[in-house]
Amino acid sequence: MNQAGSNALNLVFAGGGTGGHIYPALAIAEEAVRLDRRVVAHILCSRRKVDREILARERVPHTSLPAQPPVMNPAGLVKFALSWVPSVALTRLVLEEHQRTGPTVLVAMGGFVCPPAVKGAIRERVPVALVNLDAVPGKANRWVAERAEMVFTAAGVEENWPLVGPIVRPGLIDPFSPSFARQRFKLDERTRTLLVTGGSQGAKSINDLMVRLLDEHPGAFAGWQAIHQTGGQHDPGPVRAAYAKAGVRAWVGAYLGPDEISAAWAAADLSIGRCGAGTVGEAWATRTPAVFLPYPYHKDQHQRRNAEPLVRAGAAIVLEDLIEGEKNLAAHGGVLTALLGDTSRFAALAEPAARLGPADGAARVAKALLGRLEAEGDEQAGEDRPAGNSGEFSDA
Repeated sequence: MNQAGSNALNLVFAGGGTGGHIYPALAIAEEAVRLDRRVVAHILCSRRKVDREILARERVPHTSLPAQPPVMNPAGLVKFALSWVPSVALTRLVLEEHQRTGPTVLVAMGGFVCPPAVKGAIRERVPVALVNLDAVPGKANRWVAERAEMVFTAAGVEENWPLVGPIVRPGLIDPFSPSFARQRFKLDERTRTLLVTGGSQGAKSINDLMVRLLDEHPGAFAGWQAIHQTGGQHDPGPVRAAYAKAGVRAWVGAYLGPDEISAAWAAADLSIGRCGAGTVGEAWATRTPAVFLPYPYHKDQHQRRNAEPLVRAGAAIVLEDLIEGEKNLAAHGGVLTALLGDTSRFAALAEPAARLGPADGAARVAKALLGRLEAEGDEQAGEDRPAGNSGEFSDA
């Protein structure tokens, strides 16, 4: 039973290791709070630096699990095995604390943090929801889906899970006018703006490609300015110097905070970057035509699949990342210089981008989760038992 006077609706999210898991969780949490002020959100994340930095900046309650990915070598498997029991135990403690204040649902966002967290939820008889973000679900998500009561996917998948569409933070959509957004980066309010981003951790190959493009084809940037996020793992100095040498006005930095990324997308006329689910969703939500270079080391090439809806709509093109800057420039320099310099080519992407449908996946998931929390609260109110012991999940 809930403590006297307690009426919280608890969403405990599990995911981490990259911003691609954390930011969609924040988007859903913010939508849920907007719909019902009783919602309390907590995130179970990894112990990686990127998780700590993002959640510290966001001031979101979180708990770092010692979870490790199941790397397929002896040392990696040992680390995975040793991290499992303490990760399950710590999850149970967090869930027990939340259950004392009201009905609780664990929301798995994907990645290696999720399986032990889901196991902890099963032990505590807490309902589990899966939010799949990529067009090709990973092994962890497939494992979770078999144990989840509710499943949602932001991208179309072969499993035919319920499709909710892109999941982006509520503040991303139309937060600023383009002119005001550009002024935030000390850029000219009327000049066409290019957004380059490899995500929170960055993409060295994209940074290198842009440096070479600026060095060898500075004229292609005539009439353009840029916002370039190099990523926290990469020194923005060489990229900043390349824009300055080419005479291109630019804001260059390692990281864009939540308000800054919203302003960056509002300022952008064209984007170049990876096609993780988050970036694809942001391009979709802001109607920004995009050039995508999928992460080249994924065997299943799921990032390329993420981009397919925008490519089919005519709002994006996908180029193969050949990793080395020189090879990328040789293969794609002509496409990029033509796109930057030819108004008709740019318009061919911009027009269909403006007609994309809503990016309201976060609101759809939040509404469904609130419905489940309210149902869980009704079940608890009608039973003389500790909160969360619904008997709906076995420990198998």
